[in-house]
Amino acid sequence: MFYHIKEMQYHAKPERPDPVYAKKLQEVLGGQFGEITVMMQYLFQGWNCRVEGKYKDLLLDVGTEEIAHVEMLATMIARLLDGTPADVQEQAAKANPVLGAVMGGMNPQHVIVSGLGSKPSDSEGYPWNAKYIIASGNLLADFRHNLAAESQGRLQVCRLYEMTDDRGVKDMLSWLIARDAYHQNMWAAAIAELEAQLGDIVAPTTFPRELEKQQVSYTLFNFSAGEESSTGRWAQGPSLDGRGTFRYVAEPPAFGDRSTLPPAPPNVYDTPPLPPTGAVDVPPRKEEE
Repeated sequence: MFYHIKEMQYHAKPERPDPVYAKKLQEVLGGQFGEITVMMQYLFQGWNCRVEGKYKDLLLDVGTEEIAHVEMLATMIARLLDGTPADVQEQAAKANPVLGAVMGGMNPQHVIVSGLGSKPSDSEGYPWNAKYIIASGNLLADFRHNLAAESQGRLQVCRLYEMTDDRGVKDMLSWLIARDAYHQNMWAAAIAELEAQLGDIVAPTTFPRELEKQQVSYTLFNFSAGEESSTGRWAQGPSLDGRGTFRYVAEPPAFGDRSTLPPAPPNVYDTPPLPPTGAVDVPPRKEEE
């Protein structure tokens, strides 16, 4: 069950209208790493969680907070669009061609479709997509994805922070940046706790190790011209899961056979079998009369 209170989690009041920036702000609302994505991701992970207790509660806590962040961004975008209806912009553009060029960067759907409101889409107008979210049922795998999502989300908000001098916008973004900093720390702590409880760091932890090709479970193959990667922690010493030893192979062999396929059935009309490779005499083309 959810309920809504009218007060927002934090202020969302710009100093002045800015329809062009409103378009940019759509990215962290409805983009791949926007607030709608993490909101839906955490909530579905929580609803799907079959392990009762603190991890499910954490997911629903944070997922519900992300609803508040969606509300803040939607409100900020609407307020950035206030006072900038199409007719006002048209008059301004006629009076000042430079201003008209700047205003031309707004999203026309903010007027035509949403009536000076936000949309569940990114900064290019692409609709939010449910394929952005991960809710696999494996908490260790999901929490790692959550950490990555918060990292990308904070990165984008920090970049947007530098794209405006509006103190009201910056104030709200500074709140979101701080919450994303906490959420990264939070997911890192949850991951470390899960790894300690499960006694492993490789997800899924329950797949029988004897069924994998263990001779290559801790090997870095050098598939590039340089060998700088051989100096990393991942190429030498005990593996981080404590189950093996990292090693580096400078010239990896081919373990499999050459890839060959039999001819296709005649009714498929693939290229028919050809004679052995070699120079083929090609008759000259007849000149047109």
